[in-house]
Amino acid sequence: MTAALPHPHFRISRYRWLAWIGSGLACLLSVVGLVLCWLNPSIGLPLKPGLDFTGGTQIQMARDCGSAACTPLTAADVQRQVAALRLSTPAGEQPPNLGSTSVQVLDQGHSLVLRLPALSAEQASTVVAAVNEQFGPLKGSGTSIDTIGPTLGSRLLRGSLISLLVSFAAIAAYISFRYSGVFAFLALVCLAHDVVITCGVFAWLGLFLGIEVDSLFAVSLITVAGYSVTDTVVVFDRIREQRRALAQLPVSEQVDVAVDATLTRSLYTSLTTLLPLLALIFFGGSSLFWFAVALTVGIAVGSWSSIGIAPTLLPLLVKR
Repeated sequence: MTAALPHPHFRISRYRWLAWIGSGLACLLSVVGLVLCWLNPSIGLPLKPGLDFTGGTQIQMARDCGSAACTPLTAADVQRQVAALRLSTPAGEQPPNLGSTSVQVLDQGHSLVLRLPALSAEQASTVVAAVNEQFGPLKGSGTSIDTIGPTLGSRLLRGSLISLLVSFAAIAAYISFRYSGVFAFLALVCLAHDVVITCGVFAWLGLFLGIEVDSLFAVSLITVAGYSVTDTVVVFDRIREQRRALAQLPVSEQVDVAVDATLTRSLYTSLTTLLPLLALIFFGGSSLFWFAVALTVGIAVGSWSSIGIAPTLLPLLVKR
């Protein structure tokens, strides 16, 4: 009977300490990034919130430079010009504070993105006219104005958080019913691992590059959670299927057999999922770029946790 037992080529249990140390360092760096974002006076939250969550007006403009290079300009120049504007407001209302305007200069000065407090259509047109006069000419077809009220922004933020919590609770309930409480706990550990690292990457991006998160980022986290659990359940299901055949083996060796049997499938599934995401990153345009980056990071980390974290922790929590 011993000769008939499987001998896996790849034994994940031999490398469990490397897996734990690597994931632990990644989680630690992620938590540090989230804390630094929270302590940053200009952010004040674990992640830098975008227009979807804070409310306000975003104006994107394209400069008409023709075949020549655009006149050099900096974000500080545009910010000073906009902050000096005096916008007309209805009687009894306070004028918007343009001193907090965020400016991004993109495409080597060919495009500008301004994030301002919520403005009316007339006030936004005044800002565009002032920028056109000072830094133009601007392309009329390249100007877009998007406004989201603060009430809608807070509702979107609350709805995103609730959807994440509900999805996590539903995943834990399903795995507890289908397998056991131990498996559900490990699945939630992997979920927390994947979400924390993905958020940590964007926390550091927010600190150094000013990258903001929006409602698409919340969608990416929910997608990553579902993908990670699906990959983890495949390994758990293989362990459950072979429990009787491998009953004489320690749990760590049962885990090695299960991971070795599902490793190729997990890698191929992850690769075929990442290929369209890479296409979105390189060819999907600016509106989907960071959404695709978040999914790419989350799926890569989720595949790793399903192979190197959940299975290696299982022997610590269950007996033969």
